[in-house]
Amino acid sequence: MERTVSWLAGFRRLHRRHERKAEHFLAFTDLAAALICYRRLAR
Repeated sequence: MERTVSWLAGFRRLHRRHERKAEHFLAFTDLAAALICYRRLAR
């Protein structure tokens, strides 16, 4: 869990919750997780 949070900390958009709707914040979290997985698999 701690490692996942540190990986997500690299995405500035997720540092603070600027979106008014929770769905938008969750979508950006999902997108960040997908980008992390893609980058790790691309290596």
